[in-house]
Amino acid sequence: MREPTMDERPSNLKEMLSEAKDTSEVMVDLAYASLYFDDEAMAHAVTELEESLSDLVHDMRAMALLAVRHPREVDGMSSVLQVVSAIEQIANDAVDIAGIVIRRLGIPRQLVADLARAQEVSHRLEVREGSHLAHRPLADFELPVAVGMRVVAVQRGRRWFTRVRGDLVIQPDDVLFMRGDPAGIQRLRELAGAPPWRPVEDQELGAITDLDRAVDTLVEMKNLSETTVGLAYSAVVLQDTSLATEVEHLESRLDEMQASLELWVLRAAADDLDPSPLRGLLHLAEAAEDIGDAARQMVWLVSEEEDVHPVLALAMGDTDDVVVQMPVAEGSRAEGKSLRSLNLAVEPGFQLLAIRRGNRYVHRPPKAEVLRPGDVLIASGPEEGQEALAEICGYRLHHDDETGESELIPLVPT
Repeated sequence: MREPTMDERPSNLKEMLSEAKDTSEVMVDLAYASLYFDDEAMAHAVTELEESLSDLVHDMRAMALLAVRHPREVDGMSSVLQVVSAIEQIANDAVDIAGIVIRRLGIPRQLVADLARAQEVSHRLEVREGSHLAHRPLADFELPVAVGMRVVAVQRGRRWFTRVRGDLVIQPDDVLFMRGDPAGIQRLRELAGAPPWRPVEDQELGAITDLDRAVDTLVEMKNLSETTVGLAYSAVVLQDTSLATEVEHLESRLDEMQASLELWVLRAAADDLDPSPLRGLLHLAEAAEDIGDAARQMVWLVSEEEDVHPVLALAMGDTDDVVVQMPVAEGSRAEGKSLRSLNLAVEPGFQLLAIRRGNRYVHRPPKAEVLRPGDVLIASGPEEGQEALAEICGYRLHHDDETGESELIPLVPT
């Protein structure tokens, strides 16, 4: 089987948009992971991907302009250009995050400890000869379902695979870059034949009040910025104005959090501290807030009910992961259960972006959150896991082959 590489260019605008979206998300994952592992090579990989994405952005803009053949098509195609600009901005922010490692600006070790406890983490591991993963395609393992983590990129020597498909055969010495539930890290490392992983823990660190508050705020900013991007892509795919409004609310929160963080960093600098790591905090906060700005730019099209070109929804949905809105039915297995007990990230492998509850959203819901009838789960995960998620929420997923549409049929008649 011939394996695709990042150097192969997609041939049409839909494929270009889809690859640009995937690449920008991989760049953000790698940038945060480079901080976590203090890995300069990984940070340089982000800049390499940015060069490839810049060429792709140029080609997309040229193709979008050439595709306009009538004045009435201008508004729709301008929506494509706006999303392209937002994707480019997210990629530039990833480069800024990676620059913290490359320029050795430094970050406090407290931040590394907090990143290890995030609801969704990045992880890196090298596949060893003789391990369960070596010489087998990824599809054999269904990692999002089995361990709650998905492969976002694979490094093989100097080659990168950024659109990772199930038929990619993993080789010894491949470096996998994963993202997902931290509870799956140990099992994942066992499959790869890697030694156990021990993250930095709080007891190894001293307590500094203002710096701790700044670090906690920054970890929440990181989580929120990634949530806004996920919800923004979902809003474009689903053409959902309420999702777009929530992205705007989250972006406003990021602005407020950045202001608070800057104040706490300045207070911490007044103490007898080495100011070097504080520079990294400020750079990271600015990048996280700017990612939120890019997400808001994307959903402006939806919230203002502007003409959105159909290629956007097709491209944003053309990934290995699908975005779903799944209601919780009365009498279902999910009713009255906490997210911890359901463990959706492992089975069926879905990451919960938010819960819509009446007219409000619970974004990045905690594990202790208990689901109620009428809640709507907004989640992303593997297409093959949709039926299992629907069953947990009290539905049978029926797919009509003729129309291509899916319908939720209640398991318990109402």
